[in-house]
Amino acid sequence: MVDSAGKAAHRSSAVAEGWSVPVLFPPQRPRVVVKADLLPAVSVLSTAALLGIPMGWLWSLLAPAERVRVIGTNGQLAPLELESWHRFDDLAVFGFLAMATGLLIGLVVWFLRERRGPVVLVAAAGGALVAAWLGTQMGPAFANSKYSVDAPPALGAVLEQAPRIETGWVVLAAPLVTCLVYALMTAWNGREDLGRRLG
Repeated sequence: MVDSAGKAAHRSSAVAEGWSVPVLFPPQRPRVVVKADLLPAVSVLSTAALLGIPMGWLWSLLAPAERVRVIGTNGQLAPLELESWHRFDDLAVFGFLAMATGLLIGLVVWFLRERRGPVVLVAAAGGALVAAWLGTQMGPAFANSKYSVDAPPALGAVLEQAPRIETGWVVLAAPLVTCLVYALMTAWNGREDLGRRLG
């Protein structure tokens, strides 16, 4: 009786420990491809950077101008009541455009299935950063040409001052959203090679 109970206990412990099947050829984990992705990464970076030109042009159309009054003969300007709020509006509009650009770059780069990986992600984030910086340069240039003053204004005249971007930190919105979108798509994919072999 004791012997049979010992055999049953031994059998149950073997089942609890589990059985392992020997694998002759264990599957290799996919490695990060660097060399083959360098040229596509350069293409991604340069193409994404060009989005800064339409982003700056669109910002110059959407950003509100600040109405100011000429209060001095030497060109001193003072904003009208509540008009100084447009300084924040200009920055917020550019921030939303930068985030939309980062979202677009992240999604498009993700659909390059055969090039998924950290190399193209770094290139996409760099392209988004360059695009946002280019937008901060081109946007005010477009706006200044739109609100240019041909003749010296008279004292007391009300002018529309071109919108401007007063901080450079807003350029970080585009690459941050690009990385966030790519990370979310990577987590949603769940494959070790991110589906590269299915391309």
